[in-house]
Amino acid sequence: MNVVTARRRSVGGRGGGGKAIRGGKAKARNGATNGTNGASGANGGQPVVMVMPQNGAAAAAGGNGAKEKPSEKERVQDSYESDSSDQVSSSDEEERWKDSKLTNDVPSEYWHIQKLVKYMKAGNQTATIVALCCLKDHDLTTQMNQRAIQDCGGLEVLVNLLESNDMKCRLGALSVLSEISSNLDIRRAIVDLGGIPLLVQILSEPGRDLKIMAAETIANVAKVRLARKLVRKCNGIPRLVDLLDVNMNCLRSQRDQLSEEEREMLDMARAGARALWSLSESRHNKEQMCKSGIVPLMGRLLKSVHIDVVVPTMGTIQQCASQANYQLAITTEGMIFDIVSHLTSDNLDLKRQCSSAIFKCASDKTASDMVRESGGLEPLVGIARDKTVRDNKQLLAAATGAIWKCAASEANVKKLDQLKAVQVLVQLLNDENEEVLTNVVGAISECVKYQNNREILRQCGGIPLLVNLLNMTHAPLLENIARTLKECASDPESMTLMEELDAIRLIWSLLKNSNPKVQAFAAWALCPCIENAKDSGELVRSFVGALELVVGLLKSRDNFVLSAVCAAIATIARDRENLSVLSDHKVIRMLADLVYTTDDLLREHLAAAIASCAPYSTNTQELGRLKTVTPIVGYMVSNNPRVHRTTAMALQKLSEDPQNCITMHQSGVVPFLLETVGSKDRELQEASAGCLQNIRKLALRAEELELCGE
Repeated sequence: MNVVTARRRSVGGRGGGGKAIRGGKAKARNGATNGTNGASGANGGQPVVMVMPQNGAAAAAGGNGAKEKPSEKERVQDSYESDSSDQVSSSDEEERWKDSKLTNDVPSEYWHIQKLVKYMKAGNQTATIVALCCLKDHDLTTQMNQRAIQDCGGLEVLVNLLESNDMKCRLGALSVLSEISSNLDIRRAIVDLGGIPLLVQILSEPGRDLKIMAAETIANVAKVRLARKLVRKCNGIPRLVDLLDVNMNCLRSQRDQLSEEEREMLDMARAGARALWSLSESRHNKEQMCKSGIVPLMGRLLKSVHIDVVVPTMGTIQQCASQANYQLAITTEGMIFDIVSHLTSDNLDLKRQCSSAIFKCASDKTASDMVRESGGLEPLVGIARDKTVRDNKQLLAAATGAIWKCAASEANVKKLDQLKAVQVLVQLLNDENEEVLTNVVGAISECVKYQNNREILRQCGGIPLLVNLLNMTHAPLLENIARTLKECASDPESMTLMEELDAIRLIWSLLKNSNPKVQAFAAWALCPCIENAKDSGELVRSFVGALELVVGLLKSRDNFVLSAVCAAIATIARDRENLSVLSDHKVIRMLADLVYTTDDLLREHLAAAIASCAPYSTNTQELGRLKTVTPIVGYMVSNNPRVHRTTAMALQKLSEDPQNCITMHQSGVVPFLLETVGSKDRELQEASAGCLQNIRKLALRAEELELCGE
């Protein structure tokens, strides 16, 4: 209230606006001397008020103001030399712009609207209703007209009218507020003036037209964060959810076939859906909406033939789909089929909302299968293929994101192959939007898990485009590029091409990225690259500081990064010269610091790294001295067979040292090895048998020494 009042006072002295209105009133009174009443005086004064601002501040200030303006122009003109008369300084230009903004550029509607607001303040009930009707005749969506209402304290009047006992006054005030609340400043002012509790209270009124206008106003005002919180605190969400309860006949019938009452019910649902769409930006509001039973009602509204109802409903669904409970509800309620059906709509905004909802839900296999079964992949690929929507980045990002999440299913990839999705996605690798590129590369990364798509990607020229994108800085994009190139590295021809493009060096440089996920996926990508590259040992050593960088990442606190780096070290250490360099960088000590982890993924790759690094020089003895044997034996209690395999491999290498064999035996490793030696995994079998052999050899030697001693 104080904010708006202060603003009104400051505007009152601006350019003589207040004086111009008072002058208009005086002339209106003079024009009303023939016995006309207040209303006719207003009508008589209207042309005068429109004319007054044309003279600007000069008219308001009197004769002195009229003389000042020309003299100022003369002073400005005289200050310039003839050779620079066409140049205007920025400060003078700004002042002249302000003058014109306050005088010549202010339309007559501005003053007329302010006068109507004054009649609302001072007039009786009838005058207020007439003034509200006159206000509605103006275009209240323009910023100047909205400012006119705000500058003279009209918002306080409109908000106060919401508490009126007269239905027409309240309806008129709501109709004005629903239009002017598209302005951000006005939204905030309505919140400051305490309008939210009044709007929520109106939602409980019996009048449908009042509910519609109140919900429309909330839809606009709720784009302010504080307003969303206040609506929830005032228990407005259950009331808005109740507005969505419309019978199926209204939703399935065209508007001209409905009765007046049914049309009002439909309008209530539309307004309620719009309000809930705005409110759904808050996580707490989403939870409250779910508790209020919004899910089945949204499922019903999706079946509507009225686009103006479906769009806000779909907008609410895609906002809520970021939460796991809504994702499950959307799937179980069968909404996926209705969402897919709207993908073929001509409404681009509706297409975007549907694609975005699928993007968020399709991480679940059941949901992604439902998308395929309901024919959703065809329109999604069609959107990506359609060159007419390339400028609509939000739609393109949502569609490619939906393809990405659906491609996690093998059955969906087969369907996408039939639609030639990879070829379509490769064409989008030249797009400049980072979000679009992220989703496109993510979709490709899922498709190239299969050899046929790796060949298609290479044949379509996708690998050079992907390598070129490694120079980007957007972290999610870099993650997906690393994932894609990791899959491509398993294809010999693609690997050869990547070497020619210097892709391994670029991937290695991603280890310097500050984002842990980028570091991790880069390290994962290096494993097949090093494994399949020609003369990989020399290639790795050719990168200055590369091995030091890898060892340095073992200080990370992120287990996913540590797992990836250990996997990379396990691959790098297969080359003896590289292992020598790693040992010089104290890799053994840093690996030993990690052995007490309980993370199975880290255990698996840490054991593999130890197995690769142990054979060099005195590394086996050092690992025993650093007390790593007993914790590694403890990995055998894991339920993950991959952990068993790498652990057995590490124990086999460590058992080359007699002292380590004694420690293993004392730690109770033999029963585990006797069990894993019968595994169907050949590598696990061999490693377990090798470790048992070393332990048995030591025991035999000990027995022989004991006999010799006797």
